[in-house]
This record gives sequence, C-alpha cells and structure tokens, in this order.
Amino acid sequence: MKFKRGSGAGGDGFARILANTGWLLGGKGVGAVLSLAYLAIVTRTLGVADFGRFALVLSAANVIKTLVSFDSWQIVVRYGQTHLADGNGDAVNRVLRFCILIDLASALAGGLIAALILLLFGDLLELGPGMGWQVWLFCMVMMVTIRSSPTGVLRLFDRFDSAAVAETMIPVGRMAGAAAALALIPTITGFLIAWGAAELLCAASYWWLALRVGGSRIGSWRAGRALDARRENPGIIGFLTATNLQTTLTSMGQQVAVLIVGGFVGPAGAGLYRLANQLANALTKISGLLSRSIFVELSRTQSSHGAEALDALFRRTSRLALLAGAVIITLILTIGRPLLGLVAGDDFLPAYPLLLLLGIAACVDLIGVSYRPLLMATDRAGLSLRITFIATLLLLCLQAALLPLYGTKGAATANVVAALAGFAMMSLASRGAVRARKPD
Repeated sequence: MKFKRGSGAGGDGFARILANTGWLLGGKGVGAVLSLAYLAIVTRTLGVADFGRFALVLSAANVIKTLVSFDSWQIVVRYGQTHLADGNGDAVNRVLRFCILIDLASALAGGLIAALILLLFGDLLELGPGMGWQVWLFCMVMMVTIRSSPTGVLRLFDRFDSAAVAETMIPVGRMAGAAAALALIPTITGFLIAWGAAELLCAASYWWLALRVGGSRIGSWRAGRALDARRENPGIIGFLTATNLQTTLTSMGQQVAVLIVGGFVGPAGAGLYRLANQLANALTKISGLLSRSIFVELSRTQSSHGAEALDALFRRTSRLALLAGAVIITLILTIGRPLLGLVAGDDFLPAYPLLLLLGIAACVDLIGVSYRPLLMATDRAGLSLRITFIATLLLLCLQAALLPLYGTKGAATANVVAALAGFAMMSLASRGAVRARKPD
C-alpha cells in the first residue's frame, strides 16, 4: 500500500482507522483466545502463590522495560511521513536508525536497572533461592526485544496487517511455550523461558516484515549519520521525551500497582490482582488498537487538511470508542465471572470484584481513547504529559491510601477514580485543542 500525501480527510481517514484497527483487532482476537488457554495452563500448574511470584517477575520486567523504552514508532510515523512524501528515503532511514540507537541504549539501561533492583530488592519479590539470575536473564530478553522501530516502519506504510501478524507471534509463542513447559519444566523457570522465547519470536517477525515492506523506500543504511536526524527534524528530541514519559507514566501506573499490592498483601494477592487486570485488559484491547490507528490518521489530517476535517475525524472516533466501551462493560457484567472460573478455576473466583472494577477503569480509558492522539498530533504533547502525570500520581496516592484499608479492592477502586479524573482532564484539553485550530 503506497503512501499518499493528503489522504487523511474525514471519511477516508475514519475508514482507514476502522480497517487498520480491524487488522490489529484480528491479531489481538487470536491473542485473546490463546491467552485464555495459556493463562489456564499457568494458573492451574503454578497455583495461587507461585502464580503470584510469576506475576511479580513479569510486572517487574515490564516496569523496567516501560521505564527505559521509548515509543519510537511514533517518531518514525510523525517525521517519516514528511520525508516519504518528499521522496527522501535516506532521511527516513536516518530517522529509523536514530530510533534504533535509542532502543539499543534503552536495552542497556534496562539491563543495568534490572541488575540493581535484583541486588537491592530481590528478597522482597520472594522468588526463592537461585532465581535471581533467571529473572535477570528474562529481563534482558525483554530489553533486547524492544520492537518499536520496526513497528513504526509498518505503520508508516499502513501495513497494519503485517504488524498484526507479527504481534500474533507473542500469544502463539506463549501458548506453545506453556504447553512445552507443562510437559518438561512445570515451574516458574519453565514459564519464564516460554515467555522469553515468545518475545524473541515476535521481535524477529517484526524486523523481517518491516525490512520486507520498507525495502528501497526507506533509503540507504549508509546515507549519513543517524544522529543527523536531530538536525533534520526540529523538535524530535522534545517529542521523543514527551512520548517516552507519557508511556512510562501510563504503563508504570498499572505495573507498579501489582508490585504495590504484592508488598501489602503478598504474592497470592498480587496474583489475584494481576489475573483480574490481565483479563480486564484482554476485554479492552481495542483501546490500545484504536489509539495506534487514530494517531496515524490524526497526524496526517493535522498536516494535510483543515480544522474541520480534524474535528470531524475526532468526533467520529470518539463516538466509536463510546460504543465499544458500552459493549465491553456489558460483557464484563454478563460473562466476567464465568470466564474467570473457566480460565483459572474456583481458587481464583475471589478476583471477580477486581475484574469488574479494573474493567470499568479500562473502559473509561477506552471511551477517551481519541484524546491523547489528538493532543500529540496537534503539538500538545507537553499538555498530554502533564495530565498523564497528574492521573498517575493520583492513582499511586489513592492506592497507598486505600490498600491498607480495603486491600486489593481498594487498589482496584483507585484505578477507577484515577481513570475518571484523567478522562475529564483529557476531554477538556482535547476540546480546547480542536477549538484553537478553528478559524475565528
């Protein structure tokens, strides 16, 4: 599919959002089905306490990865579009290599942070003897499989279908790995190996597809220095910093929550909380998928069309998100408890109230999914970052206050309150951004 400058007007842009989200949703749909299967294997094999320890390891690795990684795919899309429209493939390549350098530096920093955390706080995770090196190696695999740069190439060329295929490798790899671990190494170690292998498979798939799709259109890999991208793309460092901090704050608020819960109520409570959070996220994956598609189209509309086209596209995507949120809330209310029992067994049924609360919070985020992409596309990344910081700080403060009083239900309630506060602030900011672009 060839890139066409100016192709993001109203209806066409909305149609592409639906098509691209459909591709992503198809891949995630496969992942959601497989995730129910491999979650069933892991929970029933490890039990509540060991699954809680496994959940703490995954959360710690994800916290580190989120802390050091950048959403460099947004840089490839945002700045690559202009160079691609001008036929300057070499400039696109410099942007891509600049992002690769960032990803490599992130991996190195993540490995050092993981080692430091394990040395200083390893006992708090209650991993057991001999697990420290295994956890560090797993964290390193998570670091080196950061795949934001090839993701940007695929989205730059509207190849969401290829991205969906690559992303499907994670649940496919986890499913195969979980089955192998069940047969050969039915322990935390076995499942960590399975999860790490799935990450490697996904990263390899992303790069193979990105290089195949980009081909000669992404220029020569020897054309100039990667660091020249800073000079050729004014504002790239500020945009990079804002997107990184925003993603870090959003994801860390969720991952740190599991670690906080584990610190207050132990591995078993953390396991219940993570399971509920994972099931809720499986039902609300469309939020992240819509956000990625919306950002690409809003960026094009912002640069190539007027304020009316931007406003029309924003309103249509907002209505779609509202409908999707209502449907998912209904699903959680009707099938959430049976689904929880089917996947994890009766021992995990106490997690249903958490599933309900975390599902509501995730749906609030889904309903406001158009807000952040709009602010990013209209050069208000700093405002979006400030709102995200306030919402994340509110989440962590509420968890610290409610956990001692109400346990895991208090932590889940904090997610709902923080989501509502973030929604209100993002809504006001987004509507202000649209009004500011309209002519007097």
